[in-house]
Amino acid sequence: MGPTAWTAHAWLATVAVAATALFAAAPPAAKETGAMAKFTLTSSDITDGGTIANAQVFNEFGCKGGNISPALSWGSAPAGTKSFALMVHDPDAPTGSGWWHWIVYNIPAGTSSLPAGAGDPKKGLMPAGAVQGRSDYGTAGYGGPCPPPGKPHHYNFRLYALKVPKLEVPQDATAALIAFNVRAQSLGEAQLTGMYGR
Repeated sequence: MGPTAWTAHAWLATVAVAATALFAAAPPAAKETGAMAKFTLTSSDITDGGTIANAQVFNEFGCKGGNISPALSWGSAPAGTKSFALMVHDPDAPTGSGWWHWIVYNIPAGTSSLPAGAGDPKKGLMPAGAVQGRSDYGTAGYGGPCPPPGKPHHYNFRLYALKVPKLEVPQDATAALIAFNVRAQSLGEAQLTGMYGR
């Protein structure tokens, strides 16, 4: 190896060492910081992928649960979020289109949790301005799992961050119409899935 080749080799080695040092000293990428943290939905009552407790199960049609909506918390919503909507759906229900168990929209952007039992309109636990739509049980508010006997069903709790402060839907809008508008205005979603069978 001649002097010129040796000099070039030494220079490349020096650059490589310097680059490694700079990379090690650099701050973590945005995805590893709070700047772009993942939008998440959690519950102290339901474990993702776990079995839903009897307290959250429906209390009619042969089911004898407490029908108490679970406590929910969320964080790291997308930038520009102006409201939230919660849609709870069982895609395994033998109806051809699943079963809507809970619909809440116009949840203020400053909200980051719902307490257990907020799905009962009589308790007044929802934040001001939030609206509970009509579930497939035919009433406004939460209606817990009550599948026919057989394999466990999936209960998808999906929280949507919306780019509008309010959804322009009729007061008696169906769950399907609300869901259509929610998805049209969505900036992102977080999901939690519980299982239940009997």
